[in-house]
Amino acid sequence: MRQLELDLCGEISLVWVRHPRARHYRLRVLPDGRVRITLPRWGSKREAMAFVERQMTWIRRQRQRMAARVCLTRAWGEGTEILFRGLRAAIHVQGQPPPGVACFADQVVALEAKPGDLRAWIEQHLWQLARREVPTRVLELAQQHGAQVRKVVVRNQRSRWGSCSVRGTISLNWRLIQLPPSVSDYLILHELAHLTHMNHSMRFWRHVAEICPGFREAELWLRRHRDLLRD
Repeated sequence: MRQLELDLCGEISLVWVRHPRARHYRLRVLPDGRVRITLPRWGSKREAMAFVERQMTWIRRQRQRMAARVCLTRAWGEGTEILFRGLRAAIHVQGQPPPGVACFADQVVALEAKPGDLRAWIEQHLWQLARREVPTRVLELAQQHGAQVRKVVVRNQRSRWGSCSVRGTISLNWRLIQLPPSVSDYLILHELAHLTHMNHSMRFWRHVAEICPGFREAELWLRRHRDLLRD
């Protein structure tokens, strides 16, 4: 099974998966808004693209439904506690926007309008922070362990922490910025290990244990804080 990504007219990002046991072309809208298309062994890219174009109305409707569900998540306001670098941090609003600010831990987020919910503003700030910090850390760890990374992408993923493509692109969730550094490093090393083993075989997990001896503790932390991270 092989995955490739490309943008369709700048509107959606397609993830191509060729599966030897698939009998038909199949579409799935992923939680981060990308669209995965599964091709049967005999399928062609041209037929797959035609199939996607015929299903664009359905794709747009599914993405709208997902966006609506995201809007139902818990609002963030004065006093809300969020995770930041593995620690709980309370949000406090100073001043009356505009140009008020929302503060948590050592971070200050400018509010350009008076929002009823601070979540979108703060999540956007965290995403931008992750875009600056996460790729640098990926390249540092890759150099330490002799891994060759072609590209690092920080995404807004809902159902996974990261992925690794056959071409050497590492995609990671911006929410790594909410985790303790040791747990964030484990998730990065997990994807770097996929550059050697594109599966979850015993060899893969032995490799993970070699480059990240504390990976079991990191997995345990993620399980214990799953609800807070999803809230």
